[in-house]
Order: sequence, then C-alpha cells, then structure tokens
Amino acid sequence: MLDHDSSHRHECPVARASEVIGDRWSLLIVRDAFDDIRRFSEFQKSLGVAKNILAARLKALVEVGVFEICPASDGSAYKEYVLTEKGRELFPIVVSLRQWGERFQFAPHETRSVLMDNATGQPVMRMAVQSASGETLGPADCHRIRVTPDDV
Repeated sequence: MLDHDSSHRHECPVARASEVIGDRWSLLIVRDAFDDIRRFSEFQKSLGVAKNILAARLKALVEVGVFEICPASDGSAYKEYVLTEKGRELFPIVVSLRQWGERFQFAPHETRSVLMDNATGQPVMRMAVQSASGETLGPADCHRIRVTPDDV
C-alpha cells in the first residue's frame, strides 16, 4: 500500500497522507475503529469487505503505525487492532469527511447518521479551518510555503 520511495519524493503532506489512508477501505477501517471495533471479524462484518483485502489494509495500517496489535481486552486468545496516537490523530479527518458527506451526499429525505456529542447530546459542530486568532478561513485566505529541515 505504501511505496516508501515514491512517498518520500512528494513534498506535499496531502500526497503522503493519501498514500497511507487515501483508499476507501483504509479510511473505513479507521472510521470503524473510532466506533470501538477492534477485531478482524468485527471489521469484516461491519464493512462486508473481502478478508484478503481487509487483512492487507490492516497489515499496512499496522506497518505505518496507525494501529498496533494487542492482546484482546477480554482476556481471550484473540488479537485486537488498537489505534495508536498517530491513528487517533485521524479523527478530525474522518469527522470532516463525514460532515462533508452529511451536507452534500444525501437528499433531504434520505436516512443518514449524524455524529453526536456524548456530553450534550447535540450534533458535533461543523469543522472549519481557523486562523491563529480564531477567524474562519477559506482557500483564498491561505497559502503554502516550502519548509526545509533548516527552517524548523
């Protein structure tokens, strides 16, 4: 899944991130992990993906450090796929994609899921890119620069 030679030629963080989680199954596996799915059979049942595809995606996600394999939390002989810190950092990406999908991929009459805040019972606020002072920014309000190791 991840071609280290080609990813290191990309200076673009979006290109590198896409090589890790840019395919449909990898992203849906991570989504399911946020819903506390941890076992291979649970991922397979939830996603309906072929076992060979699921095994390959999980292996790749472990190799890049998004998941780690741990003993089952219930003490059984099973292994579980647990999100690492690197994996948990994908939460805003999943939420942003979810909110875009909620807004643009459903007709008004279609049933859909909505992400809710456990503490308030209210839908999660729509994500936005913000300046250091808290102002909402759009594409025309931003630019990118090339940073070398000497700049950091």
